Amino acid sequence: MNQPVIDLSPKVSDEVRKTTCYMCACRCGINVHMKDGPDGEKQVAYIEGNKDHPVNQGVLCAKGSAGIMQVNAPSRLRKPLKRVGPRGSGEFEEIEWDEALQIATDWLEPVRKDNPEKLAFFTGRDQSQSFTSLWAQGFGTPNYAAHGGFCSVNMAAAGIYTMGGAFWEFGQPDWDHTKLFMLFGVAEDHDSNPIKMGIGKIKKRGARIIGVNPIRTGYNAVADDWVGITPGTDGLFILAMIHCLMKAGKIDLTYLAQYTNAPVLVINNPGGDDHGLLMRDADGKELVIDRKTGKLTPFDQPGVHPDLAATYEADGRTYRPVFHQMADMYLDDQYAPENVAERCGIPAKRIRAIAAELARVAFEEAFELDQEWTDFRGVKHTKMTGRPVSFHSMRGISAHANGFQTCRALHVLQIILGTVEVPGGFRFKPPYPKPATAHPKPHVGVTPGSALNGPHLGFVHGPEDLALKADGSPARIDKAFTWENPMSSHGLMHMVISNAYAGDPYKIDVLFMYMANMSWNSSMNTRGVIDMLTDKDENGEYVIPKIIYSDAYSSEMVAYSDLILPDTTYLERHDCISLLDRPICEADAAADAIRWPVIEPDRDVKGFQSALCDLGGKLGLPGFVNPDGSQKYKDYADYIVNHERRPGIGPLAGFRGVDGDKSGRGEVNSNQLDRYIENGGFFVEHIPAGSNYYKPWNAAYQDWAVGMGLYDKPMPYLFSLYVEPMRKFQLAAEGHGDRQPPDHLRDRIKEKMSPLPIWYSSEEENKAGEFPITALTQRPMAMYHSWGSQNAWLRQLHGHNPLYIPTKLMRENGLSDGDWARVTSPHGEITVPVLEMAALNENTIWTWNAIGKRKGAWALEENALEATRGFLLNHLIHELLPPKGDGLRWANSDPITGQAAWFDLKVRIEKATPPDESQPGFAPIKSPVGQGPKDLKWKVGK
Repeated sequence: MNQPVIDLSPKVSDEVRKTTCYMCACRCGINVHMKDGPDGEKQVAYIEGNKDHPVNQGVLCAKGSAGIMQVNAPSRLRKPLKRVGPRGSGEFEEIEWDEALQIATDWLEPVRKDNPEKLAFFTGRDQSQSFTSLWAQGFGTPNYAAHGGFCSVNMAAAGIYTMGGAFWEFGQPDWDHTKLFMLFGVAEDHDSNPIKMGIGKIKKRGARIIGVNPIRTGYNAVADDWVGITPGTDGLFILAMIHCLMKAGKIDLTYLAQYTNAPVLVINNPGGDDHGLLMRDADGKELVIDRKTGKLTPFDQPGVHPDLAATYEADGRTYRPVFHQMADMYLDDQYAPENVAERCGIPAKRIRAIAAELARVAFEEAFELDQEWTDFRGVKHTKMTGRPVSFHSMRGISAHANGFQTCRALHVLQIILGTVEVPGGFRFKPPYPKPATAHPKPHVGVTPGSALNGPHLGFVHGPEDLALKADGSPARIDKAFTWENPMSSHGLMHMVISNAYAGDPYKIDVLFMYMANMSWNSSMNTRGVIDMLTDKDENGEYVIPKIIYSDAYSSEMVAYSDLILPDTTYLERHDCISLLDRPICEADAAADAIRWPVIEPDRDVKGFQSALCDLGGKLGLPGFVNPDGSQKYKDYADYIVNHERRPGIGPLAGFRGVDGDKSGRGEVNSNQLDRYIENGGFFVEHIPAGSNYYKPWNAAYQDWAVGMGLYDKPMPYLFSLYVEPMRKFQLAAEGHGDRQPPDHLRDRIKEKMSPLPIWYSSEEENKAGEFPITALTQRPMAMYHSWGSQNAWLRQLHGHNPLYIPTKLMRENGLSDGDWARVTSPHGEITVPVLEMAALNENTIWTWNAIGKRKGAWALEENALEATRGFLLNHLIHELLPPKGDGLRWANSDPITGQAAWFDLKVRIEKATPPDESQPGFAPIKSPVGQGPKDLKWKVGK
């Protein structure tokens, strides 16, 4: 028979270029298939996962594949722009880069010369924060931060203060050994490919998954058990499980004694300025009672076996260990499941069952690895004990006013089970673990015409580290590191515009932002922020005088800016996913990666970091100019290769040294980027066997980390179940010390800043009578922030967003699918389409985040579904809490870190007459790129 000849392996492309995806923060490796275009230039034809990449091992999601459409989006900015009409009009004039950079220089130079704090420089979800912070430090402004303050600082700071690292970029479950995986508040867009791969791996082994989330989608939909918790009560649920475990004695006493500050003695001096602090020796080392000798001794001495139960008598006082204080707190009946069940929405019997299952797997299914290792006390171990319970969490539990303490509670739960940095448990990724004391403290020393006196962000260890001026007023425009939010390690980006507009604590001259859509989906109080950006003073001048903005796309924020520096898309630029910043490491390896221009821009655009190199040169910023005043780095690629943070330590750890044969530490290699490209765009250095568990206490790991440049010297430390810096703030609130909080904050500091994790209800929850329903947002797996919903392929998956309402509330309000509901909060109201969802906490409503668009933005047609049926919950939220009648501006934030309390939003709903489109409606804005074609289609290659 004659059979047709079928080419089973058709040629996909003419060339494959390997780089790093940027369609979310996973940073997966991708193969970009190129074809020859009609002009002879290579064009992107197809994107697939790179099977050799350590992050995704070839797996790629819809976002990653749709990167083609991101690169070809009609909404891309095409040239530098100068505003010629009123703010918000979208009236711009195209200018050349020389003029744009000169305008920026003319605006910034006098600010730097006279008062650098008058510049507020805040960046969004970029992945080059070690670079942008260096630029801001050279400028001399104290006002720099990135988006973490409204995203994840509670998670990051709670983890670092408690155990030297946290979830997401800081660590991961031991997918190869865990038998019970429990996740809290994780939306599908976070770390999606690694989590999907990990869940697939453990399910194949028969491991069990428990998902705790008010909403059952994504990961929770494939969980064996779904716990539809009441939003904002996760901390109470966790503390109830801690209560059960401690009462049953199902905790790892050996682990607690050896590796945590549970046995460290606490000073007992009621009324004294050291009451509640940890006992230390003359060198500042924490003191314990040695179980063998019964003597007081530093925790790290060779042969010491700290005693969890022993007390110390001196001066007529009894000094008790942290563990005793934990018992006093968590064995109290207030945390008994029966006393928290109603608030959490979880039956007491189920809380007890989950706690029992955690204990059963941790202790009855414990195992050992035949692996020798030596701890920091010099003790040699022949085996590694595995406790196969692991946890993962993200913004869902942290975006509350009690988020910091809730995240800390989750870490305490892990630690008392002995499941951190052991086989089967949660493991750190390099460059973590690092104790909070290894990080810089915040600096705000401003000198006109000079660099800031140190890094902007960091970790405070007491009132002496707060960012305050001599008169006690906030030194930063966002009020980070003040008595209002002392441990705000990532800054408070959501408060910058509001504070600058109010002149509280002072006015600014220039607002400089990158990738931060603050006039739309990145703002709390969207309508109010738009008004702040456009309002004028009594002299007819804008209250915020000058706004410089950089983005790759014509977002809503573009219209409210005065000067636009157009960025490239991610396939047209150099990027550095660095060990100095947010690397792609795995628990068993240090790794970093690059992006590089697999295609050249067809527009007059420039990577934002390269534009900063130019600006740094024109302004003469330290670190950005040579001794003769010439520009030091011609572009970001030049910086990546030639910058050294410390001798031998640069942005990239791989292929260092003149011959490219050194890792971690080494001289500059002029061919470094070429070596990365040859290696698929990434570098990996595996941790030696025997060093890859017990990292904070493993002598071999500590030595390896020093060799890699992660540390300058070994720094073993104890996990801080009891966070002493928090007690120092309480002492100040009690009247001790030279730096005192304002009187109106004393009670809040004493109550909220407990050194052991506690739970308290949020401010907004107290209005449950008038607004009884919690409203949340979640991101779909196919979207990441606002970028995806202007992407032609991804719009087909999520072209608009309904409001999902549980069955009980649908029935109570007479609603059916397709009806419209009016949703009212203390701040505003929206009218939107609804859909019923059964797998949802009965007093919670939610929607997909950032689908809604403003008419005229993103090159979308005015009647695009995103603008007519899509919507934002942001219109219901405010950056400030409702007035309390005291004349003060209380931020809608965690009182410890200042993280935006997005998920404390309380509302009521009612059926509404269907409007023509989602409300509130906004007039269209004019886009400098116009409207895209109705149909997007083109042929790549021949």
